[in-house]
Amino acid sequence: MSWQESFGKKLEEKLSREQFVFNAPMTEHTTFKIGGAADILIFPKNAQEVATVFKLIDEFKIPCTILGNGSNVLVLDKGIRGAVIKFSDTFFGNIRAEGTKIFACAGAKLKDVSNFAAENNLCGMEFAVGIPGSIGGAVFMNAGAYDGEMKNVVAQVTAVSPTGELKTFVGEDLNLGYRQSIFQTNGCAICEVELNLTQGNFDEIKNKMADFTQKRESKQPLEFPSAGSTFKRPKGYFAGTLIDQTGLKGLRVGGAMVSEKHAGFVVNAGNATAADVLNLIEEVRRRVKEVHGVTLTPEVRIIGE
Repeated sequence: MSWQESFGKKLEEKLSREQFVFNAPMTEHTTFKIGGAADILIFPKNAQEVATVFKLIDEFKIPCTILGNGSNVLVLDKGIRGAVIKFSDTFFGNIRAEGTKIFACAGAKLKDVSNFAAENNLCGMEFAVGIPGSIGGAVFMNAGAYDGEMKNVVAQVTAVSPTGELKTFVGEDLNLGYRQSIFQTNGCAICEVELNLTQGNFDEIKNKMADFTQKRESKQPLEFPSAGSTFKRPKGYFAGTLIDQTGLKGLRVGGAMVSEKHAGFVVNAGNATAADVLNLIEEVRRRVKEVHGVTLTPEVRIIGE
């Protein structure tokens, strides 16, 4: 019996059969629509199930990858070995309000959290309405846009450690900086995020969100699959501007292309492989360095093999 079968049998004692998939193609679970299969993809419903899965992963000594909405990641062409825990809005997306606080489960989509805040006349989450990720992924990356970032609104995070213990992180524990958090190094799975918002005016909040949405739709290549912004912002510059000034809009490698609408995005223009994307990223970095003397750093997380 393979480890997958043995692991699956153990999982079936703890979760319902609809909560895990063998050899799951990651093209279906990432916004880039790229990547080989994961050995096993698991959809927990609560923190207790995350703890149970972590303990099984430890027992079987298999690698573990944690995913939110699958944005901001590039899964490589041979897929992901071991287990992938995916926080989806279907299984793990509950959102509730208590006064000016919002509690969102890790799989809740950012746009849903933003809209929920607006419906409760709470401001502070308008910036996130167009970010194509989950709230858990947004904390993991300290996502930001326009006038905001997660660092400004996160009060507390409940997570599960790799050994299956429930942990709480507040304030400086979170180590939130530009596209970084403590969760990038501690192996913990974010399960619930507590947001500290302020009372606001419904119409003003909705108008701000509509303005951000209009800006995003007019400037970003939403018609193609992508992982969002491909590069981090270099100090004193904008990655998209540097790439545009280097004349790289429309540059292609296989099915991967530098967007003609916004040079900061590498898009899947048609059946791109992860190898196409990586080769294009390297070519963009080489040419920008040659012309501007600036080294671009990818923002997209590269996972798998």
